[in-house]
Amino acid sequence: MSVKLCPGLYCGRPRLNLTEGECGVCPRGERTDVEKICRMCVESPELYDWLYLGFMALLPLVLHWFFIEWYSGKKSSSALFQHITALFECSAAAIVTLLVNDPVGMLSIRSCKVQMLSDWYTMLYNPSPDYVTTLHCTQEAVYPLYTIVFIYYAFCLVFMMMLRPLLVKKIACGLGKSDRFKSIYAALYFFPILTVLQAVGGGLLYYAFPYIILVLSLVTLAVYMSASEIQSFRNLVAKKKRLVVLFSHWLLHAYGIISISRLDKLEQDLPLLALVPTPALFYLLTAKFTEPNRILSEGGNGH
Repeated sequence: MSVKLCPGLYCGRPRLNLTEGECGVCPRGERTDVEKICRMCVESPELYDWLYLGFMALLPLVLHWFFIEWYSGKKSSSALFQHITALFECSAAAIVTLLVNDPVGMLSIRSCKVQMLSDWYTMLYNPSPDYVTTLHCTQEAVYPLYTIVFIYYAFCLVFMMMLRPLLVKKIACGLGKSDRFKSIYAALYFFPILTVLQAVGGGLLYYAFPYIILVLSLVTLAVYMSASEIQSFRNLVAKKKRLVVLFSHWLLHAYGIISISRLDKLEQDLPLLALVPTPALFYLLTAKFTEPNRILSEGGNGH
């Protein structure tokens, strides 16, 4: 006996009771197949999925480092310890997040394959078979790529509140009492913003994050080198901090290139990594031609 297919993209029947089961939402960790039957997600995430999760995990870490550097002051010796603590917090949160997700206790996850953008926004695709009654089939079709980010941010916040205030109170002696905790206050603002960003734009970020990484890393590198008045290789290697910033941006460049290429064809994609130093080299080679003082002086001389 044939079973009538359920309406809509994401409504399905339970796989254990196909004939009598009513069409509805699949349990968490399952999604419908082509026959509108709820099937358990048993696949491992693809490389692109891991890169997306890595991008979402890096966002709070980069913001932590930015605000720590912003509020620590040039003479503060506590910035390095706060950077290390922020890295530990985010790393611990990532490990705990993987351990609490299915399969529990293992540093791996099972997932459903992302097929289209609508998989991230199933609440917009609840069908109305009779044009009167709406069949609610909202589910996490991209399990667990949507909710795992929220879990990670929650653990990041918990670890930060457990560790950072004690550390800052002990070692941030060079700062005033009102400035010591400003980097923590900043995190209390950007974590809700990141949460809303994931809730509303998770699907868009999934497809756009490689290009976001490349654009932002290029812009921030150019701004940093301009603000630091780096116009030659000698200026670049004058301070270790500048080299750290440069290599960090190079890692972001490589991350973005790998995310775009997905390394489907290694012999074609790996040579693209040779482009990583190109923006910095281009800046250093052309900076002397775009110096404002030189342009103004030449304009005044009528050249």
